[in-house]
Amino acid sequence: MSKILIVSDSHGMTKELEIVRDRHMKDVDLMIHCGDSQLMPDDQAISGFVSVLGNCDFGGYPLEVIEEVNGRKIFVTHGHKYSVKSSLMNLKYKAQEVNADIVCFGHSHILGAEVIGGTLFLNPGSLRLPRERFEKTYVILDLVDEKIKMTVFELNGREVVDLGYEFTLPKR
Repeated sequence: MSKILIVSDSHGMTKELEIVRDRHMKDVDLMIHCGDSQLMPDDQAISGFVSVLGNCDFGGYPLEVIEEVNGRKIFVTHGHKYSVKSSLMNLKYKAQEVNADIVCFGHSHILGAEVIGGTLFLNPGSLRLPRERFEKTYVILDLVDEKIKMTVFELNGREVVDLGYEFTLPKR
């Protein structure tokens, strides 16, 4: 079993990002920031996170990253270059191109997860400015064989139980 912490759109937060990291770092195998941290890559608050460049970021972040955890290929991008606010179609094509099992993205600040064409698309919401919900959210994924369990947390660490979900996603 592997666990992945996923955050996005923290827009300048430092103390809160450090609290989330420190709360979970001993329990997870990978920490992902899907962009718009608005922090420089060497900022202590973002250390430990695999981070990508958002449309509000500057500095040396990559536009996209591919990680592999527990036999799952994870594609990470902010989403602005794929027009995720209007459709996931462009991102779906990219996921197919790189053979991703899981796609993590942000940009819209809207928490959501769905399986499209055998790939899990996940937006953890926003730590600072959530849209369509009041909760400032982040997500932890538990990868166990063909099951992916999504647990949603508020910034304060409280689990939002009714938003949790378990996906069945055969390994490729």
